Amino acid sequence: MYDENHESFLCSEGGYSHAPDDLTYGVDVNKIRWSGILQRIALAYLVVALLEIATKIAQPDAQLIQRFSIFRVYCWQWLAGACVLIIYFSVLYGAYVPDWEFTVQRMDYPDYGKHFTVTCGVRGTLDPPCNAVGYVDRQVLGLSHIYQHPAWRRSKACTANSPYEGPLRPDAPSWCHAPFDPEGILSSISAILSTIFGVHYGHVLVHMKTHADRLKHWILMGLILLILGFILHFTHAMPLNKQLYTFSYVCVTSGAAALVFSFSYIMVDILGFKCLFLPFKWIGMNAMLVYVMAAEGIFAGFVNGWYYGILDSEARFR
Repeated sequence: MYDENHESFLCSEGGYSHAPDDLTYGVDVNKIRWSGILQRIALAYLVVALLEIATKIAQPDAQLIQRFSIFRVYCWQWLAGACVLIIYFSVLYGAYVPDWEFTVQRMDYPDYGKHFTVTCGVRGTLDPPCNAVGYVDRQVLGLSHIYQHPAWRRSKACTANSPYEGPLRPDAPSWCHAPFDPEGILSSISAILSTIFGVHYGHVLVHMKTHADRLKHWILMGLILLILGFILHFTHAMPLNKQLYTFSYVCVTSGAAALVFSFSYIMVDILGFKCLFLPFKWIGMNAMLVYVMAAEGIFAGFVNGWYYGILDSEARFR
């Protein structure tokens, strides 16, 4: 598991932390994966935190009289969000993706060591083999340092078991064997916009003083984002795609977050059902710890470590 913190990054990747079924020491720095979920969170939080510090011209008790005052007060943050979109769209639709080659590097794959060529020579496509998101990662990070087990291996073009994991079809296209990083450079830049939306919901909580004003803003903005995201998806202008972190995906997830947050706000802060949501409070206060414990298999090891009766030797070491 990777962490944005350099020391914990080395500890987890250097052999001090393992999943229960992967008890091997050390890491090959020639094949280490540089990107990841925690790195994406770190990048988005760092950028937005710097924006918040640099542009915090309004005090918590500032009076926002006009309807769109909160957008005007934090206009520089929204300008930064617009720049993020411009960069993302410019690279996604403007970068030329040439043909590329790769060698299967995972030793547990039956095609380990085989060499493949992916035919592209296109610009502006969102297809798995030839999108600019993967192209940027291949050029900047290198094929050896990106995720070697992408989700597209579960697509219908790659396996008969789709949408589940399974052996690749004999006639599967070459890109089914290729690496792709769902938390790559360009998609992580797009994720910054999601964080800007999240900080905006917090600004609403600080500046708007009544329940009605807060809920009106969150629900209205959530619905607008949801509708915009679905329009982009169903008109095929830009499909929902978590792997590419498309703008439609940002809109739908940010809009849904606003509506879910509004529901939680009603239940906890207005109706007072705090006890029902205590587990979510504990998880939220220890989100990184919960994530690491789940990702490293600590939860699974704890649950599987309990048994009743006599445990035979075969089960003990299974």
